[in-house]
Amino acid sequence: MNLLRAISTVGGFTMLSRLFGFVRDMLIAAVLGAGPIADAFFVAFKFPNLFRKLFAEGAFSAAFVPIYAGKLEVEGEASARDFAQSAFAMLFVILAIFVGVIELAMPLVMRLFAPGFLNNPEQFSLVVTLTRITFPYLLFISLVSLIAGVLNSSGRFAAAAATPILLNICLIGAILLLTPMMPSPGHALAWGVAIAGLVQLVWLYGALARSGFWLQLRMPRLSDDIKTLIKRALPVALGAGIYQVNLVIDTVIASLLPSGSISYLFYADRITQLPLGVVGVAVGTALLPMLSRQVRSGNQDAAHHAQNRAIEFSLLLTLPAAVALFVIAEPVVTVLFQRGAFGMVEAAKTMSALAIYALGLPAYVLVKSLAPAFFAREDTKTPVIIAVVAMMVNLVLNLILMGPFLHVGIAMATVASAWLNTALLAIVLYKRGQLRMDARLAGRLPRTLLASFIMGAALYGGYGFLADRFAGSEPERIFALAILITGGLAVFAGSALALGAVKISDLKSLKRSESSA
Repeated sequence: MNLLRAISTVGGFTMLSRLFGFVRDMLIAAVLGAGPIADAFFVAFKFPNLFRKLFAEGAFSAAFVPIYAGKLEVEGEASARDFAQSAFAMLFVILAIFVGVIELAMPLVMRLFAPGFLNNPEQFSLVVTLTRITFPYLLFISLVSLIAGVLNSSGRFAAAAATPILLNICLIGAILLLTPMMPSPGHALAWGVAIAGLVQLVWLYGALARSGFWLQLRMPRLSDDIKTLIKRALPVALGAGIYQVNLVIDTVIASLLPSGSISYLFYADRITQLPLGVVGVAVGTALLPMLSRQVRSGNQDAAHHAQNRAIEFSLLLTLPAAVALFVIAEPVVTVLFQRGAFGMVEAAKTMSALAIYALGLPAYVLVKSLAPAFFAREDTKTPVIIAVVAMMVNLVLNLILMGPFLHVGIAMATVASAWLNTALLAIVLYKRGQLRMDARLAGRLPRTLLASFIMGAALYGGYGFLADRFAGSEPERIFALAILITGGLAVFAGSALALGAVKISDLKSLKRSESSA
């Protein structure tokens, strides 16, 4: 299994998904803007996704993938498949019950999740309705994540990586096709989310079936493997639960701030999700099954090599992305979103949040690169303890910063806690001897940083030079942003090559096996 090739596969499809996502978000901004309906939809969209990160991408995935990959490596395919069948059945039953209970209790849940909406009974009723429509998405996408774990552990990354594209296509279709038939665009988007979950499940189940593996629903049984899965998942669930509570608190705080605050943070976060998704998600997705198999087989040198290359690749792409989004936050937001119901005021407030979020990009991605080193060694407790510390700091900073800085204060707290999380993960791994910066990483990191600053200076000058274009018509603004981004990429690529942050020969690693890298 080639790490960089796997990262490139996942990252390439994620990039395509993010491009569809930008089209989706541009349409949402134009139709909804940043008003009460937009805030209600974004709460309804966030709610199932918070629990998805707990059930699918959090505790369950962190515990499931190392066990499945280990069985595949040591005990063979039959044993691994039996374990996957049992896990699938258990996850389905648990989530079906959970979704049903929350649907019934949704008015009470929304009182806790978005109390600021209680002052507007119409908006509160809307958020309850929209969240009831979107919440079944949790069941579908959690099963999708389990199937993705099976495929990824077998070295099949493409189908799972392409799955998020379907969500964006469904939401774009909902805006364009369902809006005229619904009470509001928010209703159309909510139904688009629910439909997307089902479409994604059918798509990925079909991919699994084409590989010769049919997952079947059966009565769940509490086997020794499932007990081990639950035992390892519980610490992560505790930490993820605390993390999700912290995100809920972020939403609660934002709902208490002036109208539109939730939307400003959502739009800013969507832009940072492009590099975070393309790099961070790709690295974490590809690294966990690889490290799990290397650690299980006792190949520690290969594990150290994979860890260093994951960090190197992550920083090579996220450091320039962070600098770029900080420097040109204004034109990025105005070109992407400023049209229709999304005006200059909304753009300015979103831009300020984006500039702060950009400073945390390397930290967000490094967490994705470092956490698999714990999970692959079946240590699910330590990352949880570290996450709890970081989240407590986030909460305290939220309460301190929300007053003077409003929604930007929430972004500041998020960035600070992300860097703390990264630092603590790295320190613990280093003390355990499981993280050692090799000569290649130590030599290239400062060069990457310098190349990023050179690119940032070029972008700053280029933005000033193109100021008249950005003040012109929409086609002119789009063209100017394209020129600015293309020029920035060219400057970074040239600087990185000249400084030795990257070499042309590195591309050959995409064609080599990991053992020969």
